[in-house]
Amino acid sequence: MPAGGPNTAPLPNQHTAPHQPGTPHYGPMPQPPQPPAALAGPRKRTGRLTALVGATALAAALLGGGAGAAIVGLTGGSSASSSTASSSATGQTISNTTASGDVSTVAAKVVPSVVQVNVTTGRGTAIGSGVILTADGRILTNAHVVQGAQTVTITTSDGKKYQAKVIGSDTKSDIAVLQAQGASGLTAATLGDSSKLSVGQQVIAIGSPGGLQNTVTTGIVSALNRPLSDVGGGDGGQQDSPFGRQTSNVTSGPSYTAIQTDASINQGNSGGALVDGQGQVIGINSALYSPSASAGSVGIGFAIPINDAKKIVDQIVNG
Repeated sequence: MPAGGPNTAPLPNQHTAPHQPGTPHYGPMPQPPQPPAALAGPRKRTGRLTALVGATALAAALLGGGAGAAIVGLTGGSSASSSTASSSATGQTISNTTASGDVSTVAAKVVPSVVQVNVTTGRGTAIGSGVILTADGRILTNAHVVQGAQTVTITTSDGKKYQAKVIGSDTKSDIAVLQAQGASGLTAATLGDSSKLSVGQQVIAIGSPGGLQNTVTTGIVSALNRPLSDVGGGDGGQQDSPFGRQTSNVTSGPSYTAIQTDASINQGNSGGALVDGQGQVIGINSALYSPSASAGSVGIGFAIPINDAKKIVDQIVNG
């Protein structure tokens, strides 16, 4: 998350209230049954799937799990991030290497193609990330990032800001496309082929966790084709969907199968890039699993495969 979480056309209901630990969600929800064995800890505590969105200015009315806000996956207390974080912050150069070279080289190539996405809704503000698709400002992000958006502003890695409009979105795949107004000369990302990924392959995540733009983290592909319904699921019957609604099926939330990674991603990374050692975008960071409300990243993150995302973008743009 768990689409983080904090900061997901209007889109399906989003929840902005503080949530209870132990549930898979993009927002607050009741506690589900036991998670699958692969995700259960020694004490078999359930976890949560959280959209990677950061948000501020919560309305008190949202504490009951109201609908319609773009603020999702909020944890209690101090987990909300400020939408005024500096846009000029840069990631620290690190010594890790990938199959093609050092991470700093890949980061230098890809960071200019990742933007911060700031959203205002009728109930607050939210922060996510996005990937530049074209030099004139077409942006790929998560649907949950812009849910219920009244205004959208994107900030490039060098601090330039553009107003943007939502061209369209697909809530099932959790993909949305934005268009920055008056943009030109932006650095478009190179999209890779997610069908060629292998478990254990090194990857790099880039985005704005907590509003900290241009953050770079590294890890590996932990698993492929991971259904979101596997995360924190129960033993049948009703279960909690990623959007925090209890349901007997998964039709009310995203239904894609994800790339699982242990690259550190947190709320605000939603819509950002997961890239390979060549600097090619192979996934869109969307959700994280966390065993408690305050744990943050525990090395279980999820990204939408870029091959799936490209198909949805084409449908949104070309109809």
